Amino acid sequence: MAFLNIYTQSKFIGLLLGPLGFYLILMLMDGVEKEPRAVLATTVWVSVWWISEALPIPATSLLPLILLPVSGGLDSDSTASAYANPVVFMYMGGFIIAIAIEKWKFHKRIALSILCVIGTRSNRIILGVLLATSFMSMWINNTATTLMMLPIALALIKQIDEEELMDAENLDSFRKGLLLTIAYSATIGGLATLIGSIPNAVFAAIASKLLNRTITFTDWLMFGLPLSLLLLVILYFYMTRVLFPVKINTPLESDFIRQELRELGPLSLEEKLVAIVFLITASLWVFGGFLPESINDSMIAIFGSLLLFFLPSGKASGERLLEWEDTAQLPWGLLLLFGGGLALASAFKDSRLTEWIGEQLSLLNNFPYFILIVLLGAIILFLTEIMSNTAVSNMVIPITVGLSAALGIEAYGLMATAALASSCAFMLPISTAPNAIIFSSDYINMSDMIKAGFWLNIISLIVITLLIYYWLPIIF
Repeated sequence: MAFLNIYTQSKFIGLLLGPLGFYLILMLMDGVEKEPRAVLATTVWVSVWWISEALPIPATSLLPLILLPVSGGLDSDSTASAYANPVVFMYMGGFIIAIAIEKWKFHKRIALSILCVIGTRSNRIILGVLLATSFMSMWINNTATTLMMLPIALALIKQIDEEELMDAENLDSFRKGLLLTIAYSATIGGLATLIGSIPNAVFAAIASKLLNRTITFTDWLMFGLPLSLLLLVILYFYMTRVLFPVKINTPLESDFIRQELRELGPLSLEEKLVAIVFLITASLWVFGGFLPESINDSMIAIFGSLLLFFLPSGKASGERLLEWEDTAQLPWGLLLLFGGGLALASAFKDSRLTEWIGEQLSLLNNFPYFILIVLLGAIILFLTEIMSNTAVSNMVIPITVGLSAALGIEAYGLMATAALASSCAFMLPISTAPNAIIFSSDYINMSDMIKAGFWLNIISLIVITLLIYYWLPIIF
């Protein structure tokens, strides 16, 4: 009975289907060589458990360490080395810097300062929240960004309600627009940088692994930043003019935001040092093309994180900016998930499974490239509404490499489509962590999120398609 209490019906079914699919592929697909058949069987088992969450997703991500060597898909050394891919360390360094920013509350000062500059009329508040959230999400995990912005937004809503600056109808529109803006701008802001969204980093890692092409922080920024900015502009007008317009635009009469800033006190030594480390790291990422070729983005990220363990804080206790105990907040599960996906990607390449999949999909050669982008983006948008975006990108991006080879086209377009579309899920609370956090506020109904997210999904697909078709070839 205890066993049944742990596993829901869907998890139990997934628990059985994973190994069953693994066995059937190994036994029945005799027409496929041993190595690619073993990799395909492993991918099916891992994917089923990722989708059903039969085991915790990070735990499932360790399966390739066992299944690939045992089945003959990839040797154990090559499998294990994928979990230490340089891009994993770039992400780790970025997370460590984000922990320091949160520890010393520098992120809250950034958000409140932006709100203070933009203004306190309803639409300007939404604009300020959008800018603050998206900017921080470029560098900080979008879950942490949303968790930080939510209490600020709720405090603003409470202040407007208490001062009776809006009637019930307009307050409801403002509240929904503000909260959904936080969720969506956290996702969109992450599209701009390699460390802003894990699928972006998956794209870079698999490009390095399968195509021998290094995608630098600057490369992605030149492509992702225009995309992110365009979607943010659309999001602002969509929220304030179309979906949740506020007819009364009275500014807050109180000094609410400045009071919040005053409570933070003057800029502390710790905040100044964290800001300096952040700026040094970001500058090295952006201008990395001027550095020696031996220095890559992962080394820069680790350098920045090590500085935080080296520099002392102003505390009399002798505390550093970061102590090792602070790394308990590192999302180790995400790093394992990332490593599991890269292990599968390595196996795809070494076993020539990408070429086999590409041959099976060669019928798609009859479709124009533009239509392929639209179809792939639409399929992934649907998948990522009900699945982890990292799991989707880990599964689909290696397949797009084989498909591109079979169709005789550059792989970057379909790879980028998979990476970006897997992040742009706006319809359901389960789609992304920011959606779930905002939905938990109890101010957003399911119908509100579906209504807003459906059209934003369509808009995102159009924008992604256009930029990949016209802009990406110029950058890559």
